[in-house]
Amino acid sequence: MKTELVTTLKRKATQILKEVKKTKEPVLITEHGLPSVYLVDAEDFERKEEKLKLLEGLARGEAAFRDGRVVSHTEAKERMKRWLS
Repeated sequence: MKTELVTTLKRKATQILKEVKKTKEPVLITEHGLPSVYLVDAEDFERKEEKLKLLEGLARGEAAFRDGRVVSHTEAKERMKRWLS
């Protein structure tokens, strides 16, 4: 992963953004020698957010199963039908 100073970002923002879009590789921006923010491609960020939501849902489902909070197949289908409508 590439690292840039915040002052470099200020001077070369357009060039850095083009590179992020082209390579899809995040760029770490530092301030005073410390990590500050990451610049990431918008599509990649949105895709990762969707994956994270899915993983969080799976984790909640696994926890519910461990806790015995389960429903029948018929009830699950009905809930999914309402959820998807």
